[in-house]
Amino acid sequence: MKSSVKISRKSFIKASAFALMAPAVSRLDWDVKASSKVGLQLYTLRDQLSKDLEGTLKKVAEIGYKEVELFGYTDGKFFGKTPKEFKALLKGLGLDPVSGHYGAGVERKDVKGTLSNDWQRAVDDAAEIGQKYVNCAYLTDTERKSIDDYKKYVDLFNKSGEVAKKAGLQFGYHNHDFEFKKLDGQIPYDIIAGQTDPNLVKLELDLYWAVRAGLDPVELFKKYPGRFPLWHVKDMDKGDQSFAEVGTGSINFGKIFAARKTAGLTHFFVEQDVAKRPPLEAIEISYKNIAKMKV
Repeated sequence: MKSSVKISRKSFIKASAFALMAPAVSRLDWDVKASSKVGLQLYTLRDQLSKDLEGTLKKVAEIGYKEVELFGYTDGKFFGKTPKEFKALLKGLGLDPVSGHYGAGVERKDVKGTLSNDWQRAVDDAAEIGQKYVNCAYLTDTERKSIDDYKKYVDLFNKSGEVAKKAGLQFGYHNHDFEFKKLDGQIPYDIIAGQTDPNLVKLELDLYWAVRAGLDPVELFKKYPGRFPLWHVKDMDKGDQSFAEVGTGSINFGKIFAARKTAGLTHFFVEQDVAKRPPLEAIEISYKNIAKMKV
C-alpha cells in the first residue's frame, strides 16, 4: 500500500516453500488473541472512498471493523476534510483511526504532508484526530536507487520519529518486497531496521510482501524483537500468488500470530491491494474469517 504515489508491482521474488505456507486446506482455527478489534487499511477501498466517503466508511463499520488505517493525507486534509470534520465523521461511525500512511516526499517537495514537507503539521493533524501511529508507506523507484539512498533514510526516519514522539505518536516504516532484495550487496531492510533508533522507528510488517519476497515473518520478529507493533494481514492466492482474502490463501497466519509477543503486536489491519471481487465483499470475507481466530 502507498499514499500519494503509484506502486509498481512489476517485479516479484518467487516465494520459497516455507512452513508458514499453509496446507491445502485453509486453517481457520487460529488462536491469535492479539486484539479485540480488527482493523482495515482503507487503501483497499480507495476507489469507493473517492466516490462516496461517508457511505463507504459506514459500510466498513457495518461489516464489523472497529479500527482503520488512513492514507492520502495531504495539505492538512483527510480525504478532503479538515481534521475536525474527519474526526467527527469517524467518531459517529464508531471507527478509530489508529494509524496513517504518508509519503517520504523526497522528490515531490511541492506535496505537503510528507516526511520531507510540512511533517510537523501532518503529525499534529494525526494527533488531533486520534492516531497513535504515523508510517512511511512507500519509497518510489527513484527514491531508492542505491543502498546509499537507504542510508540517508536512517536520518530522515529518526528525525520524523522524533517529531512524532514529541506529539505522543509513534513513527514506523511499512515494507513491500523490494526492501528484501539485495542492492549493492546489502539488504535494504537491514539498513532500515538495523540502523534506525528502535525507540523512534518501529516496523509495520506487511505479511504478504514479506512472504512474497521469500521471508519468514517469524524469523524477522526474532531478528528484531519488539519492533513490529503493526501488521498488514493479507493472504496469498494458492495458485498465482496474487492477493487473496484472509483465510482463503496459502499463508499460515496461525504460526505468525503465535509469535505476536515476540513481534510486539498491538494492532493489525486487513489490506488487499487488488481484489478480484468487489472490494467491500473481499474485506467482509476477510473480516468473517478473522472472526474465527477467537480474537
